[in-house]
Amino acid sequence: MTTVLAPRVVARSRIGRRHFTLSPPARSALLVGLVAFFVSFAWSWQPSYWGDEAASIMSAERSFSSLFGLLDNIDAVHGLYYLFLHGWIDLFGGSEISTRLPSAIAIGVAAAGTVVLARFFMGSRVAISGGLIFALLPRVTYMGAEARSTAIATAIAVWLTVLLVHALRSGTASRRRQVTLWLGYSLLLALGMYVFLFLALLLPVHAVVVVVAARRHLLGRNVVAWLGASAFGLLLAAPIILIGTSQREQIAFIGRRPTVTVTEAAVMQWFDTIPVAIMAWSLIVVAVLVVFLRRSGLHRAGLPDRAALSIFLAWMMLPSAILLIGTQVVTPMYSLRYLSLCAPAVGVVIAVGVAALTTKWLRALAVAALVVVIVPAYVVQRGDFGKNEGSDWRQVAEVMAARAAPGDGVVFDQSVRPSRVPRLAMHVYPDAFVGLKDLTLTRSYAETGWLWDDVAPLSDVLPTVADLDRIWLLQYSGSGESRRGTDVQTLTLQGFHVAETTLLNRTRIIEMTR
Repeated sequence: MTTVLAPRVVARSRIGRRHFTLSPPARSALLVGLVAFFVSFAWSWQPSYWGDEAASIMSAERSFSSLFGLLDNIDAVHGLYYLFLHGWIDLFGGSEISTRLPSAIAIGVAAAGTVVLARFFMGSRVAISGGLIFALLPRVTYMGAEARSTAIATAIAVWLTVLLVHALRSGTASRRRQVTLWLGYSLLLALGMYVFLFLALLLPVHAVVVVVAARRHLLGRNVVAWLGASAFGLLLAAPIILIGTSQREQIAFIGRRPTVTVTEAAVMQWFDTIPVAIMAWSLIVVAVLVVFLRRSGLHRAGLPDRAALSIFLAWMMLPSAILLIGTQVVTPMYSLRYLSLCAPAVGVVIAVGVAALTTKWLRALAVAALVVVIVPAYVVQRGDFGKNEGSDWRQVAEVMAARAAPGDGVVFDQSVRPSRVPRLAMHVYPDAFVGLKDLTLTRSYAETGWLWDDVAPLSDVLPTVADLDRIWLLQYSGSGESRRGTDVQTLTLQGFHVAETTLLNRTRIIEMTR
């Protein structure tokens, strides 16, 4: 039996399918975003938490009154992220896989946006390659597996730039549509600065975009529109700018670190290892030479013209130059992580360098070589100690859970900077420390207006050890306390002796019994 559908039904069905079908450019951007998400998400739960992540988790787990008390004193620039993470942990818990998942999602969103943005200026293949290379950069895979706001800020930076280009290219649209686009730019700029204040570094880059991407006959109008939208966005962000300025001492630690040289920045800013940096910068040089020296054939090869490539080069270099120069002449402000928001441009320029090679074999060889040098860095990042400073707090928690008993005492080394204090293992892996007596704690971090607990020296709380038969000392290997052995000597005088010492990657666990 044959059934014939009425033409109107068929037409209606086709219209419905077309309505829900993504265009090929949208599909490719979505697929790149999914690949980027999975690359960042894979094994993201493997490394132990580290100091900055501990600050995120501990802040997010405070009560609202405690959190706002903290933000009144410090870390206001991270306040919106902490509020978001507070709700996220309430819904999905505080495990590594849960708290790092938003960053992996953000990297997927950023990669998709990178493809959309690059397609404004170059061929689809090069744009797709740019999104994929961005997703593979060591800086990107690191922040995509970290409970911090950097990945989310990078996604906002990409889509803010997409929105800017779209607004510039809609100069002949209706006035209502133009106002909507520029208002959206202002709101997204303000949101980005509440998430990550240094997103303001994109404004000089966007000035270049306005000059290059705006249609010539509308340049003056677009400059005025962008200046107005930027000013309104900065006005909306004025509260966080003022609070962040008043709390600028919280980044004073940058001034106590060794000055970062241009060579160190060239390696560590996005590439993590020297082999990756050599390969990446070689392709960047190829991109610059071919686009700026070649007089014809750029369009046929899908390459951007000089003006378009200048946008991505400005995105790469201007924020870095501002922070490096500002550190020298104003105040210490340069940090490798602050330049993560430039990584999308880096991925695109490298992709241009690959596309500029003369033969398919050379292009395939370049991509293969880039992947080969990236893989070792990726493997290290996804190892047990893959986070900054080789943090081993989960392993510490596993040892304590297996060997310590309720009623035992525990003393934490306080002779290192706050982000390294072994005490943080107790806060990010609390189940392993249930029932233990924190001997030197005077006031919990949740009851203070600061990030960390208030503690006293062991020598000031000796009455608390009188009824204990076993005490655990957790020390940062190589710290002042671990070299001096003051706490060991203090407990020895109280009748304890060292029963066993366990050295993990960064932490020494000393079991002392009577």
